[in-house]
Amino acid sequence: MKTAIETVPSYIQDAWWTPDDGAGGTDARDASTGEVLARVSAEGLDLAAAVEHGRTVGQASLGGLTIHERALKLRELAQFLNGRREDLYAISARTGATKIDSMVDIDGGIGVLFTFSSKGRRELPNANVIVDGPVEVLSKDGSFIGEHIYTRIPGVAVQINAFNFPVWGMLEKFAPAFIAGVPTIVKPATPSGYLAEAAVRAIVESGILPAGSLQLISGSARDLLDRLDYRDMVSFTGSASTANLLKNHPNVAHGGVRFTSETDSLNAAILGPDAVPGTPEFDAFVKSVVTEMTVKAGQKCTSIRRTIVPNELRQAVIDAIGSRITERVVVGDPRAAGVTMGALASLEQLADVRSAVETMLAAGGELAFGTLDAPRVTLADGSVAAVADGAFMSPVVLGWADPESPAVHTLEAFGPVTSVLGYDTHDGGAEQGVDVTEAVRLAAMGAGSLVATVCTNDPEVARQLVTGIAAHHGRVLVLNREDARTSTGHGSPVPHLVHGGPGRAGGGEELGGIRSVKHHMQRTAIQGSPNMLTAVTGVWHTGADRVAAGDPEFGAVAGAVHPFRKSLAELHIGDAFASGLRQVTLEDITAFADTTGDTFYAHTDAVAAEKNPFFPGIVAHGYLLVSWAAGLFVEPAPGPVLANYGLENLRFITPVAAGDSIRVTLTAKKITPRVTDEYGEVCWDAILHNQNGEIVATYDVLTLVEKEDTLYK
Repeated sequence: MKTAIETVPSYIQDAWWTPDDGAGGTDARDASTGEVLARVSAEGLDLAAAVEHGRTVGQASLGGLTIHERALKLRELAQFLNGRREDLYAISARTGATKIDSMVDIDGGIGVLFTFSSKGRRELPNANVIVDGPVEVLSKDGSFIGEHIYTRIPGVAVQINAFNFPVWGMLEKFAPAFIAGVPTIVKPATPSGYLAEAAVRAIVESGILPAGSLQLISGSARDLLDRLDYRDMVSFTGSASTANLLKNHPNVAHGGVRFTSETDSLNAAILGPDAVPGTPEFDAFVKSVVTEMTVKAGQKCTSIRRTIVPNELRQAVIDAIGSRITERVVVGDPRAAGVTMGALASLEQLADVRSAVETMLAAGGELAFGTLDAPRVTLADGSVAAVADGAFMSPVVLGWADPESPAVHTLEAFGPVTSVLGYDTHDGGAEQGVDVTEAVRLAAMGAGSLVATVCTNDPEVARQLVTGIAAHHGRVLVLNREDARTSTGHGSPVPHLVHGGPGRAGGGEELGGIRSVKHHMQRTAIQGSPNMLTAVTGVWHTGADRVAAGDPEFGAVAGAVHPFRKSLAELHIGDAFASGLRQVTLEDITAFADTTGDTFYAHTDAVAAEKNPFFPGIVAHGYLLVSWAAGLFVEPAPGPVLANYGLENLRFITPVAAGDSIRVTLTAKKITPRVTDEYGEVCWDAILHNQNGEIVATYDVLTLVEKEDTLYK
């Protein structure tokens, strides 16, 4: 009895949904055997309701959490998914992925969650407003000021992903949107969407995410953009042709839907003329090229499509690539022992890659290594045979007599294929050394790429190549003997750095740490009084109200409690301390110079100091003044303040001579409770003035403070 084929479900409005029986769809097949695994269809799905659910329920539930609280949920989710990896690996094998391929996809996606969780808590406030840049004073008396803030966009983030990384591609888009507080609707590619569905199912079962924060569309969603407007954004990964169709949708072209894309990319790896056979650079280069050809069967937007090498090394590189493939690459079903390269994602994908290679051969390429014949592959049971139903292909290296042939710079074979192109070097003279401008020109003919590798141990060659190609690429890896073992590799985007590229690569930008969080937010200029901007941002602004303890002569309020005696539960933005004056003597300056060894002439030589246009004569050390300021504002008894962990933004403005005096005003500027700890950070605005009221120095003091004053009570 034949088992009925199930339909891959969607997850919409916080519930699983499948279409009515017989409602069309597409078969999803095992890439190695051709077995039909499931049907994929979204026929009858109410896309408008999904968008509205995100804008209402998702926005409300995410908005009820701070950035830090959302970041902690990402960490919790990453830990949960770590326990589900083996289940996801088993499903991933059906896409043609080897265990290593699956780790790149699944472990890489989980790693993105961990990274954004950490960066969100370390680099962003425990709030929902992010201040961008310094305050601009817009009036003489400081009563009218302006600055920029980021707040989350009020719609949904629609994330359309490619077939090659169904887990990483989803999570690298989801993580920054979630940190920003924007609900996600994810649309995976059909051939491997069943793996994305399995990952979403695990996420839903965890119960960690707030309602409405993640929805999944399994199947076609052709009119999804019809439901979007200026409140929403679309992040697309896929072909340039599809990206262009989406860019031209009226709601994108005219309706203000934010759109970013990552598309086709003819990435290059450039070998420097110094990296001859026998050098560590040559070996690292060949290893990198073969890795990028064979991981995910070359189905990576970051794979090396153009291998650009000095003409005199062209054949040596081809031979070395071929030898490494022969020695190390075993094509077959990824469930079989010893297989190092699996199948392409589908027979359709296989046909597309072969067709692209045949077109390139007809345009002047030559088959330098490999074959287009169906390979004999290792099957799941360990036997070796040719398999008509599996999407298998041998690695192929193309050589080009004419490295400027348009086909090699315009056509991408999205599989285990690279082209080796030769370039001539020139003598650039004694100062420049070897001139590699021809390699730069060839790399630029790709019309914009995601990534390039520059492999050389010659600093001048590295400088020429990187500065020459940087504007054509989103990322450049400089590979040499020093980082060959530690490099994450040409084809591995890391969440800390930007992923995307200009021109043909789509012109978009993802990842890049907190940059990608801000992609899901609106930057707004705000203007107003210091009190109003303090209220909006949660950060104290100069000129805003404050309540100071300390010296009444300098603004202290009678009976006010020293802010260092307050826990976070008692401390408020604007709580302050104003010290009295302390005079600086020549003996103080000399003693500090002697004990620290800082005998710079401005502190020790009156004649030389008077010649300096910045100083009136011998002046106090800036660090002496900062040290004294700590003594002026500190409250020494044990209490809620646990530690001083640094200074930021220190600037010395007015020099202080012997006989001058200084005082300090310290104001609670920003309070950041830690969600997981019994303490938080307080950033204090510190200003030093002299006896004439002139500003001597400005900086921020950072302290760790108890949430409740319990340790010393």
